[in-house]
Amino acid sequence: MQGKLPDPLASRFNKYYPPDYDPDKHQSLNAYRGKHALGDRARKLDKGILITRFELPFNIWCGTCNNHIGMGVRYNAEKKKVGAYYSTPIYSFRCKCHLCDGWFEIQTDPKNTRYVVVSGARQKDEDWDPVENGGFAIHDTEGKAGPADPLAALEKTTEAQNHVAKVQIPRIEALQGVSDRYNNDPYALSSMVRKRFRADKKIEAQKRADDDMIKGKYGLPEEFKLIEDDAEAKQQARDEWARARMDYEAERNSKKPRLSIPSSSQSRPTSNSVASLKARILDNTRRSSTLASKRKPPDRKVLFK
Repeated sequence: MQGKLPDPLASRFNKYYPPDYDPDKHQSLNAYRGKHALGDRARKLDKGILITRFELPFNIWCGTCNNHIGMGVRYNAEKKKVGAYYSTPIYSFRCKCHLCDGWFEIQTDPKNTRYVVVSGARQKDEDWDPVENGGFAIHDTEGKAGPADPLAALEKTTEAQNHVAKVQIPRIEALQGVSDRYNNDPYALSSMVRKRFRADKKIEAQKRADDDMIKGKYGLPEEFKLIEDDAEAKQQARDEWARARMDYEAERNSKKPRLSIPSSSQSRPTSNSVASLKARILDNTRRSSTLASKRKPPDRKVLFK
């Protein structure tokens, strides 16, 4: 079951509509009652005047009662468009003094970006004097410039034209060429950039996974940052490994006990010692053979009994 679409008049039920009110004829309750949406503020709208809230932008002296009116005092001013500066409108604010029955008028000045008192009052002069406020006055140290040299001005103009023709125009053309090349096919460039970004993202994800595996294998903390695995890092690791290996071998050899090597005179036996060693060997051989011949062989009957 489909629900009903909201009635455009349903939002108007919180207001009172008279029995003779016709939406097609009156369009709105303000038109039915003959009133403006802004109420009493639009009572002079037929003259181009709108009642608005205006705040004084500076201190003024009322021209009627000669009283001081401070900056920031608010009035119900009559706002009216009195002109335009190019496409910027110029507005006039006509206010009634709250201390008397006099009127004063202030207008906008778009050319100088300020407000101007037109009539009925005078602005208080509050130009800041650095000497009176403990500062230092600013003086023109360069002085008045001398009369302009027409030939020097012409030379500067010629140099500027040459600079524009030789430097600025080629630079602008180069920038325009780069812009045309980059904006020729935005979809292809965007696809290429996104493809490269996805490839870099996969590489970063794989690197992160490898780093996490190494940290988990060796029990390293998660905040420990590993260096980039490139050719320079590999060569540096090889050099560090070789240096540590050499230091280990040197320390191991320094702790190993050394054997005393006999001298050449002690390693070479004399001829007398060699002769006595041969005589002892021959004597032992002769004795062992004599004892073997004198030993009686066992009886075979005893062996096979």
